[in-house]
Amino acid sequence: MKKLLLTVSLFFISYAFFGQAGHIMQGVGAVNMSMGGAATGQPIDINGAIHWNPAGLSGFDGKILSVSAGAFFSSPELSSSYGPLSGTTLDDRGTSIMPAIAFVWGKEDSKHTFGASAFGISGFGVTFPEDTNYPQDGLGNFNPNYDPTLGSNPINFPQFAGGFGHIESDYMLLQVSFTYAYQISEKFSIGIQPNIDYASLELAPNPLASPDFPPPFGTGLGYPTTDKASAIGFGGQIGIFYDSGDILKLGASYKSKQSFSEFDFSQTYLDGSAAPNVEFKMNYPAIYSIGMGLSGKKIDFALDFRYVDYENTEGFEASGWQIAESGPMEGFPTGSVAGFGWESMTIISAGLQYQITDKFPIRLGYTYSSNPIKDELAFFSTPATAVIENAGQIGLGYKFNDKIELNALYHYGFRGDGASGSLLSPSAITPANPLGKIPNSSVSYDMETSMIQLTLNYNFNK
Repeated sequence: MKKLLLTVSLFFISYAFFGQAGHIMQGVGAVNMSMGGAATGQPIDINGAIHWNPAGLSGFDGKILSVSAGAFFSSPELSSSYGPLSGTTLDDRGTSIMPAIAFVWGKEDSKHTFGASAFGISGFGVTFPEDTNYPQDGLGNFNPNYDPTLGSNPINFPQFAGGFGHIESDYMLLQVSFTYAYQISEKFSIGIQPNIDYASLELAPNPLASPDFPPPFGTGLGYPTTDKASAIGFGGQIGIFYDSGDILKLGASYKSKQSFSEFDFSQTYLDGSAAPNVEFKMNYPAIYSIGMGLSGKKIDFALDFRYVDYENTEGFEASGWQIAESGPMEGFPTGSVAGFGWESMTIISAGLQYQITDKFPIRLGYTYSSNPIKDELAFFSTPATAVIENAGQIGLGYKFNDKIELNALYHYGFRGDGASGSLLSPSAITPANPLGKIPNSSVSYDMETSMIQLTLNYNFNK
């Protein structure tokens, strides 16, 4: 099974992106994305139905293949200050590729509809270069190249100068799903969908590891860098769908928590020496969705509400610093991070489709996402700055004939308030300061995103 998932994931291997809702992608394919991700009660295409409500698949007949490819670009900014030092570092990650593929088959006179898909549904990634304009190192040695007239970003100072240095992360989650929808009556349908997941994660430096402290507890090598580790996960989704046959449509679905095996990181210190392996478990949160749709002769409207349960998801619910249970540092913070400490969040997705002609639809979408990152814990999420509160989309489609349809999307995620807090250090922990907030310090980040995407649908039966 692992070999099968690795083979499938070759198609997705260049894909790493920022999620629009926490680390969750707001939609799949050009049609669903252009509707703001809304599809629970208004399945406009097979990608949206499979991703958000498997029961909605009962509205599609015949054999339909959908292939999507997109180019995604994000521009996060990471800022920090300590005393008189302050600066901002820009991400230089570049463009990421986002593919998706789905196939649905069913007969017009049958109550059974089946689907299979491979979607990239989650991810994050940053590349913040090291800031070498630091005044002095950890031993108090003055940096002769320091220029006080230039900005200095303390969080990106080299590790020997008290920062994290070059910060880079790369996370992706590929979900392979098998969908079954059953039409109970002309108006009601149910759906079920088992999922098999493959995730990969790479971190530099790795805040999940205990750093090699300066003497007497270590040699001062700092935090190590990981290789790319992988994990396999399993979960499922169920849904119900109601189509009045007139104007109103309704839907609801539950995507279970996707339970993963642990990431097993092989690590190296900055000098190239080997560091002890570290294991970390990060599940995908459960998602509850309800939605409605209104359809007229030329207009389709969709509205979804979602609840993402980060607070009960391993890897996200814990926060703070790990405490050593044995050894010379027993009872003291190890310097490794326990988890992101994200709050559960809500998402509102809305979309409008207008048929200019039978062959030429135009779509507008909007997505609102609450911020899962607490300001006091902002420091822990610098490798995953997934904060986009408002996003807008516009999409177009064209039917060349009864078999071939091409859809295009442009997405823009607006730069908002982001997240901000204090720099944290395990050496600053006291009973009155359990997180180790550093006085007269700050850390903040925000970002904007843009994407273009194309989806080609082919109907074999028409």
